[in-house]
Order: sequence, then structure tokens, then C-alpha cells
Amino acid sequence: MKLTKRTMLAMEAVLDVAHHARPNPVQAREITKRQKIPERYLEQVMQQLVHTGILKGVRGPRGGYVLAQERRKITLGDIIRVVEQSAAETEQEDLVSSELGQRVIQPVWLEMEDKMLEYFSKITLEDLCQRADALGIGGTQTRPDNYTI
Repeated sequence: MKLTKRTMLAMEAVLDVAHHARPNPVQAREITKRQKIPERYLEQVMQQLVHTGILKGVRGPRGGYVLAQERRKITLGDIIRVVEQSAAETEQEDLVSSELGQRVIQPVWLEMEDKMLEYFSKITLEDLCQRADALGIGGTQTRPDNYTI
């Protein structure tokens, strides 16, 4: 496994939705503008994330994307699995050809991948939104209701 640019863009896009989709859905063009993500990548990735239940697409003039679950229930590992799985399906090339590689190196590599995914599966979108808030990175800020006349 490698964290590809596509995976990084997917994580940024989902975090953008988590950080900005209150109370309205986030439109794709807003994400591309804020995160400088090429539109051609974004639409494909967002559709994958909708099909796997991480995001939900909202139709209409004020439509866009919202999280399909609470922020505290979606992890970076979830997002990585979706994007990397589709990449792995299209990439059938087996890089390991020798017995030494297949029986010694590849198991070590797979173990490292498991540990890395285990680590990313402990980090929720809620955790990342809190980090962004602590750093002062703009998101949807809820203001207390003001009933002063």
C-alpha cells in the first residue's frame, strides 16, 4: 500500500465536508476551490465515497455532499480502504517475483500495511475537525443564538 495523491485528495475532500457541511451540504466546486483539488479527481472519488456509504449525495440547486454517518464514526482508515481498494483492483501487477520476495519481504510489507491501517482506523473525522479548529483553520462555526433587540 502507498498513500497516493488520490488518497490524500480523498481524505482532504471528506475532511472538508466534515468541517463545512453544517447545516447545508458542501458543493464540489467549493471543495475544489478551498482545497485546490482538481475537479476531474474529485468527482470520481466522491462517487466512490457515496457508493461505499461514507458520503451522501444531496441533489438539487443547494445540493452537494454530507457525511453519511457521524464524524466520530468515520475514520481515515475507512477512506483509505475505499480509495486504495479501487486502485488495487485496477493495478494487478505483482511486484514480487522471487521466492525470497514472496515468502520473506512481502509478508513483512503486508504486516506494515495492516499496522498502518490500524493506526489510521483510530483517527476519526471528529479528531481531525478538532485539530483544524485548534489551529484556527476555518470551518462552520456555530454562533450562540442572540435574542437581543
